[in-house]
Amino acid sequence: MEYIGIYLGIVSLMSVFFTQYDKNAAKKHKRRVRERTLLLISALGGSVVMFLTMLAIRHKTKHAKFMIGIPVIILLQTAVIAGMIWLWLKS
Repeated sequence: MEYIGIYLGIVSLMSVFFTQYDKNAAKKHKRRVRERTLLLISALGGSVVMFLTMLAIRHKTKHAKFMIGIPVIILLQTAVIAGMIWLWLKS
């Protein structure tokens, strides 16, 4: 369980870093972070933190891919976790 917390902490920090980096790069017309990279980080466990970061810094909030996609990822992750807990309690 300890490793799961460490993993989620690292992925969450990556979510904040890459979202903030992409916003700064957009302002300066520099090379951006690919959208699929942001979505991948979200899918790997950084979805909640990435969504909150997006709202806090107002980045990607006009893109349906992110405003719908990341909440869908959160719902899928929640369903998987709930299913795993259910199976664990059942056994």
